[in-house]
Amino acid sequence: MKICIFGESCVGKSTLAKALQERTNATIYTGKDYLRLAKNEAEAKSKFKTLLSQENDIIYVTTDLQDLSLLPENCVRILLTEELDIIKTRFSKRMHGQLPPPVASMLEKNHGAFDNLPYDFHFHGGNVNIDMILDK
Repeated sequence: MKICIFGESCVGKSTLAKALQERTNATIYTGKDYLRLAKNEAEAKSKFKTLLSQENDIIYVTTDLQDLSLLPENCVRILLTEELDIIKTRFSKRMHGQLPPPVASMLEKNHGAFDNLPYDFHFHGGNVNIDMILDK
């Protein structure tokens, strides 16, 4: 089982990954974790791409559009989305209740960036069906 959970910040990707891990014992890689596989980024990406194609039971969580190119064909792609106001509220909690204007601007600019990418499942607003994902 190879799963990639992708989407904007604060849409529930890590929460879903942990729930799936509890049911499957899969290894979770988040963001740029793969950089630990080698001393330079190109080699690390190459090793991670190989790992993704050969290993089973991997969950990869990312907010980076470019890292989606590392995914093998047989990877289940799960897009999570949320309303911008909810994303801002969640992000502000990470920043002790304050959302600086540059951060708010960044969130606004990036909102919807994943919406037109291919996926196997799309869940919006926390409506996630773990059994459906595991059946796939």
